[in-house]
Amino acid sequence: MPSLRRTRLGALDAVVLLPDGPTPPSLGVVLCHGFGAPGEDLVGLGPELLERHPELAGRVAFAFPAGPVDLAQFGMPGGRAWWMLQMEHLAALQRGDASIREQFRDSVPDGLAPARRALLGALEAFGQATGLPRSRVVLGGFSQGAMLTCDTALRMEEAPAALALLSGTLICESQWRAKAAGRAGLRVLQSHGRQDPILPLSLAEALHALLADAGLQVDFVPFEGGHTIPGPALARLGALLSSCAGA
Repeated sequence: MPSLRRTRLGALDAVVLLPDGPTPPSLGVVLCHGFGAPGEDLVGLGPELLERHPELAGRVAFAFPAGPVDLAQFGMPGGRAWWMLQMEHLAALQRGDASIREQFRDSVPDGLAPARRALLGALEAFGQATGLPRSRVVLGGFSQGAMLTCDTALRMEEAPAALALLSGTLICESQWRAKAAGRAGLRVLQSHGRQDPILPLSLAEALHALLADAGLQVDFVPFEGGHTIPGPALARLGALLSSCAGA
């Protein structure tokens, strides 16, 4: 069985799941949680993916970093975030306010750059611990974590092995559009609920179009449901990891 341990990756607390045995992993997976979730929210996906895809056993190392913002002071004990959200804009977005939607999709959150630097530091530490270059790491996340990892993947000097965007959305549109052409060919898994009450499907579709138009290879998985990671999306993620690992 793989060993799970809590550690620090750069400036971030994290849980890592490392394969047992003398053979080093051939692929890394770094998954970032969403706004308000505990830092360990996605940790259970590691063992589940290994159970669903036994060919990944001994090949894949996982890391689950926790966002740097502690939300206890905002009435969410145990909750973490990558940056603070503007709740009034999010509420207007959910009401279908067209003007807010257009502002939101091109907005650059104040805390995005520090969060990106923290994630890059975590990736560096993860690479040192596993011996894996960034080109052998699948980067992804859920909701706010998907926004962060999309932004990071488009700006990294070296492209990741693949990108997994689970119930994310479009922000930084002008900047991402300018950066995306440099990631042509990058494999992307993108999933989103048709009834997502938090981040509308329309913005996920706009993100899909932006990435696909730039030449990224996007596997877009819309599903019946809300703001979650359903079985079909998890199955596609497992298949992506298996392909990337050469399993």
